[in-house]
Amino acid sequence: MGLGGNMAATVEIDESNGAGETVTHNVKSTNMGDRDAANLDPVTYPIKPGNRSFIKYLRIHVTAMGGSSKIDNIRVWRAGALGGSARLVTNARSEGYRGALKYAAPVKIEVPDVDQAMPTGAPDTANVGIGGSLTGNLREPGYSDYIGVQMVIGSGDTQGSSSDLRFQWDEVA
Repeated sequence: MGLGGNMAATVEIDESNGAGETVTHNVKSTNMGDRDAANLDPVTYPIKPGNRSFIKYLRIHVTAMGGSSKIDNIRVWRAGALGGSARLVTNARSEGYRGALKYAAPVKIEVPDVDQAMPTGAPDTANVGIGGSLTGNLREPGYSDYIGVQMVIGSGDTQGSSSDLRFQWDEVA
């Protein structure tokens, strides 16, 4: 017996790493640490106090439209407390979006435009672009703009912090 109604789009979170951009599809975690790697173990590669994590380049990847005709209004935020003076910074922003972030070999120093505090609740409007614009949309399988994310640990902080990234988008049948 089949299911009635429209099928939802198939969506995954992909991470890009390395100098030549290796894409890991459907990552299991977005853990950050002192290594450029997808699905890394932060206990093995902790971020030392006073340092930054390697930047994570994440994208929303629509692999099949299902019964949807359009995907848009992509939002990302974090849930959970960060320890000490730790900050999670990103290029995701609902106002003053600076266009699509360009991929570059991940580093653990400050990255231009990845300076916005990650929201701690769901934004009311898109804060992740498609095609360089917050009003962009996907009408066929494809990618969002890169979501650059980096953890900044204060010099007096002890290691260990946990926060979950949450993603949301709109689908039109």
